[in-house]
Amino acid sequence: MKGDFCMKMIIHDLDPAVFNALMLQVTQDTIVLTDNGHMKPCIGCFGCWIKTPGICVRKDGYENLGKMLSQCDEVTIISKCIYGSYSPFIRNVLDRSIPYLLPYFTSKNGETHHQRRYNHSFAFTVHFYGKDLTEAERETAKELVAANGVNFYSSKEKVFFYDRMESMKGALG
Repeated sequence: MKGDFCMKMIIHDLDPAVFNALMLQVTQDTIVLTDNGHMKPCIGCFGCWIKTPGICVRKDGYENLGKMLSQCDEVTIISKCIYGSYSPFIRNVLDRSIPYLLPYFTSKNGETHHQRRYNHSFAFTVHFYGKDLTEAERETAKELVAANGVNFYSSKEKVFFYDRMESMKGALG
């Protein structure tokens, strides 16, 4: 993990060759999380809140995702859209990120949400890809990203959809 300064995080489920073909500008203050097969799934034990506050109990190199998020100004997700949701790897990263929050609750806009662990916000942008996405899948995905934005106290959320990687390259590059 990098030092205590502002970073950008890119979380993606793409094959490395496809990600590299997007030709994104990845600087030294950018963290790129990809499915390397080493991330263990969240087991819902809440150890990150009770046993080791702020740190996941699963020691696999991803136990500090909460702190990493607290150092980011921008979080960008690139995910296959599966029935209006994220791919399994992206979902796992988000599940493993709950140490970013506290186990205590607060009310926001008449809804119950977890309290902040860090006095911090980041811009949250999601780029979904997939062929023949239905309007219902797109709407579900937009609602999901908005809800995730509220839960993670993001400063703003943006959602984009692509049916071809070439389209994504033009938008991201």
